[in-house]
Order: sequence, then structure tokens, then C-alpha cells
Amino acid sequence: MPDVLVLVDHDGERVHKSTYELLAAARWLGDPAAVVVGTPGTAARLAESLARHGATTVHAAESADAAEFLATPAVDALQLAVREASPAAVLVSATTDGNEVAGRLAARLDAGLLIDAVDLDSVGVVTQIVFGGSYTVRSQVTQGVPVITVRPGAFEPEERPGQAVQRTLALPAADPGASARVTARRAAPAGDRPGLTEASVVVSGGRGVGGAEGFKVVEELADALGGAVGASRAAVDAGYYPHQFQVGQTGKSVSPQLYVALGISGAIQHLAGMQTSKTIVAVNKDPEAPILGLADYAVVGDLFAVAPQLTQEVAARRTAG
Repeated sequence: MPDVLVLVDHDGERVHKSTYELLAAARWLGDPAAVVVGTPGTAARLAESLARHGATTVHAAESADAAEFLATPAVDALQLAVREASPAAVLVSATTDGNEVAGRLAARLDAGLLIDAVDLDSVGVVTQIVFGGSYTVRSQVTQGVPVITVRPGAFEPEERPGQAVQRTLALPAADPGASARVTARRAAPAGDRPGLTEASVVVSGGRGVGGAEGFKVVEELADALGGAVGASRAAVDAGYYPHQFQVGQTGKSVSPQLYVALGISGAIQHLAGMQTSKTIVAVNKDPEAPILGLADYAVVGDLFAVAPQLTQEVAARRTAG
């Protein structure tokens, strides 16, 4: 079977869950081949984990300054891997960085690009949700190697233990005049909650939360469920919660097993970022709120009465279990 290249998303020590999802998606099209871009030694640290999730090949694209430039090293690495492997497709996570890498790679390869896929089949037909969630379409690349970005959460990771062949890609030196350089890094405050795009449970709050203090209810339910906290654009714009937690068309796209929306009306921009969630629960006092029509379980009521009861019940069952 042909290789399917997967760009590995990692922090230097740990592979992100979205990469395991891409490896599972890649098996629909061929043999998953991981491309690791980083400083020397990164691929060796990640190889065992990648092989355990089905990677048959690990391409190491390493250089001392790989982490000092935005996008360019990843684009260079994937271009080299395409030349070497002649893959059936290239898969990248549909994040802000991933979409940029994919777009630049497709331009270099003169190939077709499909963004934000939520499903794909064995012949490369991709399902996308477009125009702010208004339409579901099926698309297929007809020229060159398909470059596809896949929405985090769209596929379930699968462990497929095996041995991965190790290969080396010689990254060219980045041209400082043509590449964006990282000048400083600031770590985001660490917490005990999972990352928003990697969480299997997301609890989001909207304008109906009423203010920053109201998000305590959202956080308590998320913690009881072992999930991440999200926010609608209206809540973020009003200063209720930090921007990096925004879910929606102009924020992050999520597709968890469970999505709980508290006080979110369901503007189309928000729905575009979460409507592929496996189960959606919505609490809103407005019986005409659009999100209630999308929800699998809808509660018309005061979120400050409903959410604490749900939090207590979840906590009680966990204690009993």
C-alpha cells in the first residue's frame, strides 16, 4: 500500500492526541508514515509512541534551528518526504498552524488542498462542513498529491503496535529573509484540564453566563466531567474568558465525545466549530435558541440552577463508582 504522510504535532517530548487521530485516518488510504520536525533527537523520543499507534515509517526532519522558524521547516520537511515516498496523501491537523503549513505545501506541490475534513473514505473522498456550518459537502482532489487538514476529534485514535522504519530527511537551512522567525516564547498557564482540541469532553459558556464570575459554574462542571473549558465568541469579546478558549469559526474547532453548551445561543459561527461533536447537551433559558435544535439533549432553564445540579450528580456518581 502507498504511504500516507502525517505531520506530527508535538511539544518536543510528547505527541499530541491529534496526531494519533491522523494516523488512524491515514489507514483509510494507505500505510501511515509520520514526519517529525524538530531539533536533533526529537524523532527518537517520539518514535515508540508513533509506532504504537500505527506509524510504519518515521521520517526525522531535524535541525538545530527547526524550532526557531514558523511553518517553513514543516513545509520543507513534507515537501522532501513527498519526493521520497510518493504518498497517496498528506494529512495535517486543522489547526491555525496546520492549515498554514498545508496551504503552503499545496502551493509548492501544485496540488489540491482540502481544509477541515471531518471524515474521509478509502478512495480519498473527504467530508467537510463549509460556509459556517451551513452545508456538508464531499470533495476529492483531482490534481497532484492530496493535502488534507483534518479537524481534531474527527477520528478516534487506535493503538496498532508495531515496528516503524526510521528515515532521515535533510532539512535545508531556513532563509531568514523569507521565513518568519520566533523571537520569544511565553508559556501558557498550565492547568490540570486537558487541551481544548484534545479533550473528549468540552463544557463551554456563552453570553448567558453573565460575566467572568459566572464561568465558575462552567469550570466546576468541566472539572467534574474531566473535561476542558470553552467559550463562545460573545463571551470572549465581552471579556468573560480568555481568547485562547474560544470555540467557533474564528476560534478553535472541536469534536469531542461530549459537548455541553451553557448559556450559548448558537450563532452559526459557534456551531461551525462544534457541531461535529458526538453528543451535544445544551442549557439555555430561551426556548428559541438555535443551539437547542442542534442538541441531542436540550434543557430549557436557568443554567445557574441546572449546571450545579449536574455537577453534583456527576461528582456523586464518581464517588460511588
